[in-house]
Amino acid sequence: MKKLLIALALMASSSAFAHCPDPVTCEMKAVDSSIASGSLKEDMLEKVKAMRAEGQKLHDEGRDQDAVKVLKDARKMIREASSS
Repeated sequence: MKKLLIALALMASSSAFAHCPDPVTCEMKAVDSSIASGSLKEDMLEKVKAMRAEGQKLHDEGRDQDAVKVLKDARKMIREASSS
């Protein structure tokens, strides 16, 4: 019974991430979606676009952890801007 529960837990956790095999790509898509929505003010839009470009550059250099951090910071800025 324990083996069955472990197997089910592993299947559930792996399927949760199946839609997004690469964290950098997922973060980029989320930022791109916010940019495309047109809901950001011009100054915020420019900052987010710059952070998106930096994330892409870091990813291209193979620095994926740094890229994810920058992109998550961009998403955080977007959330804070939309909540105020």
